[in-house]
Amino acid sequence: MSDSHGASGLHKKAAHDHEATAKHHHSAAEHHDKNKMHDAKESSKSAMGCCDTAHKSSSAACADTAK
Repeated sequence: MSDSHGASGLHKKAAHDHEATAKHHHSAAEHHDKNKMHDAKESSKSAMGCCDTAHKSSSAACADTAK
């Protein structure tokens, strides 16, 4: 079984990373609504990078909890 405090921290980091991803997705959507394609593309790239980080954080947190 994993250390509950360590696991908690991992899950909090994963949640934070997913929230950052969501902010970029919201920003991309707003830019699309305003027909600002360059800004939408930049926000989308940021979302993709954050998504990769969030996925890794989630995998680590869930794997730690599953121990």
